[in-house]
Parts: sequence; C-alpha cells; structure tokens
Amino acid sequence: MIVIRRKAVSTVRRARGRPRRAHDSRATRKSLLNAAAALFAARGFDGVSVAEVARLAGANKALINYHFGGKLQLYRTIVREMFAELLSRLEPMRSDPRPPDQLLRELIAIVGDSANRRRPQLSRMMLREVIAGGPHLDHEVLVYPMRVFSVVREIIERGVRERVFRPVDPIMTHMSLLGSLVFFFATADFRRRMAAEASMPFAKTPPDAYVRHIQELIARGLAVDGA
Repeated sequence: MIVIRRKAVSTVRRARGRPRRAHDSRATRKSLLNAAAALFAARGFDGVSVAEVARLAGANKALINYHFGGKLQLYRTIVREMFAELLSRLEPMRSDPRPPDQLLRELIAIVGDSANRRRPQLSRMMLREVIAGGPHLDHEVLVYPMRVFSVVREIIERGVRERVFRPVDPIMTHMSLLGSLVFFFATADFRRRMAAEASMPFAKTPPDAYVRHIQELIARGLAVDGA
C-alpha cells in the first residue's frame, strides 16, 4: 500500500502553480506599465493618480507598490525601459563600419520609428519633463538620454574626421535632430486639432514623410559640399 502524505501533495500543487503565478505577475507588471505610460503621456506625472493607473490596468493599486515601489518609481521605470529599447537599436552603430551619413540617416529613422510606432508615449513624456526641468528624473534615468547623445556625437565626430561632414557642434546638431523629432511626435494631437478647427494642413503630414524630411535636412546641412 502506497501512502501519499498531504504535505507532499500540497508541495507539488504549489510547485505546479508557480509558473502560472509568475506569468500572471509579469502580465500584471506589463499592464501597469502600459496603462501608466498612456496616462502620464496624456496628463503628465502630477495629473495621474495610482488609482487611475490601477483602474486602467485592471489591477489592485497595491500592486504598484509591490512591483515598483510607488508612483515615482513606476514613472522612472517607464522612461528607463523605453530608452533601453531605443538604445538597444542605436548603440550597435558605434562599431558599425558604414559611412557616417548612412548611419545618421538610420539613426533618425530608428528614433522616428520608436516615437511613431514602438514607444509613442516617450516623446510626450520627455517633452513635459524637459519643459519642467526634469523634476521626476534622477541621475540613473538621466544617463539614458545622455547615452543617446553619445551615439549621435560619435557619428558626427567620425563624419567630421572623415570629411563627410563639415565641422559642426555635436550638441547643437543633436538638439536640432532629436528636438525636431520629439516635438513633431509629441504634438500630434495638437496638429489634428489645428487641422480640424483652424483649417491648417498640419495633420496631413505623414510621420514617415517628416522623418525623411529631417533625414534630408540634417544630411544636406552637414554635408561638406553643402557648406
């Protein structure tokens, strides 16, 4: 006769349940991040409550503290993860042997794709932060946009050394490039309103066309022949 102890059965059941709970935990975390990103992008940090985030995510608001440690850390996690995804596509360019002008065009395309399709909330969140002086970003988060600038700077400096680009200030070039893209994608709702209420053609500019415009503007502006 085989005797199965209740404790052993209970242990097996708990072990079998762990993958499901782990999956549910990851899904809840992702839902909270997505809900919070949408709300922060629309209203800013101060205009969003943890109760609203939890309600939109379909989760208990106590889980925000459990997963992130509070509203501020949730906000910073969103910014870090969005930048981390962008940097995973940009930083390999540092060792890319292609000509600098090709790399710069691709960098602009990647930033545009991120702002338009992959992480559309980031532009609006960062525009709000920059205007306010970045009060919700600590040093750990500020490192991420600096890493983006480092990629741009290295491409520009290499282009100048190889005489593909005329001598320019990398910081001003970075602000012209990123600032134009961030402003365009962050103000999409405003352009739609202007198109509807003021008969302005702003909303008719397709995102891909604007990205190509910035590619041409920057590339031709930096080219030695265009000096």
